[in-house]
Amino acid sequence: MRPTVRQAVVEFLRTEAGGGVVLLVAALVAVVWANSPWQDAYHDLWHHHLTVGSGDWAVRESLQHWVNDALMALFFFVVGLEIKREFAGGELQDPRTAVLPGLAALGGMVLPALLFWLVVGGGEAARGWGIPMATDIAFAVGVLAVLGDRIPPGMRIFVLTLAIVDDIGAIAVIAVFYASDLQAGWLLGALGVLTLVVAARRAGLSRPVAYVPLGVLAWYCTYRSGVHPTIAGVALGLLTPAGTVAGRRVLEDLEERLHPVSSYVAIPVFALANAGVSLDRDAVSDALASRLTWAVIVGLVAGKLIGITGATLIGVRARLGRLPSDLDMGHVVGAGAVGGIGFTVSLFITALAYTDETLQAQAKVGILGGSALAALLGAAVLSRRR
Repeated sequence: MRPTVRQAVVEFLRTEAGGGVVLLVAALVAVVWANSPWQDAYHDLWHHHLTVGSGDWAVRESLQHWVNDALMALFFFVVGLEIKREFAGGELQDPRTAVLPGLAALGGMVLPALLFWLVVGGGEAARGWGIPMATDIAFAVGVLAVLGDRIPPGMRIFVLTLAIVDDIGAIAVIAVFYASDLQAGWLLGALGVLTLVVAARRAGLSRPVAYVPLGVLAWYCTYRSGVHPTIAGVALGLLTPAGTVAGRRVLEDLEERLHPVSSYVAIPVFALANAGVSLDRDAVSDALASRLTWAVIVGLVAGKLIGITGATLIGVRARLGRLPSDLDMGHVVGAGAVGGIGFTVSLFITALAYTDETLQAQAKVGILGGSALAALLGAAVLSRRR
């Protein structure tokens, strides 16, 4: 018996909650390792270069970049699958249902970026304006899971829908604003490969393994084009058929198989590779004296809280949408606070925005501190709700 959309959402939330625990452990291991007597081994490992291919076709990157560019493509592929499922038969199918969390997500993206820009001022640090725009679904759902029965069912759906719309915005920001040295020929090649994927789908090819070579080729062309290669993962996820093909429910089957791999392998490895920031006295003092660190914290904590709550309130007052019957504005305030947990995609955008290791370290301290504050604030607000 095939799972219903509601059952699929429940399973998605369960996997995200479990993945949030593994993600937290991986992040803690990275921070402890990077501040231990073996910190040189940590940095040597992730800066070790690995070459795949030969000649002009070779891809030579550090192990950290292989994680960020290749392994994270799997994460973004699963995000694309989830977005496609939500539009095909989930909360985003009905515009009237999606409008309120959509507005909340928009407010939770625009205001954090604006506050970041106001705090950080100009200069190279301003390139990271996209850092506080993201919400980490795994950590956000993990906080809700810890609160258990204190959280009404509508709260989880509201936060999940908000985070998915937030993901759409983050993907657009990465594709448009963090591309570098755009190569039109390679970009056209990537679009050509995606066209082949559509043609194969229309021809009735339903076995996912048959699409793996096309997926790898799409990733490679995107990598060469200057657009971040994880965007190829999103595109392939969105192109996955939501209906039945040759008797196979391709989207559901892929998500069922790959979502645990993404949550329990790809994201924790990404955290292990990217969350290792020095927290000795000098590093923390430098970070706390940096506008960049505070810009990230203010964007994640205040920007998300005010942006999500304010946009939702405007939507309700203007009768553009309505909250689920078991939610009130107090719950929305809690959702706004939890939305400030921007760990995974925030770290991802940090790596795209800065090449300077000092700026990366300052931004990471802001992400760790801001996400922790947002989690504690959200838990405190929601635990007091009935």
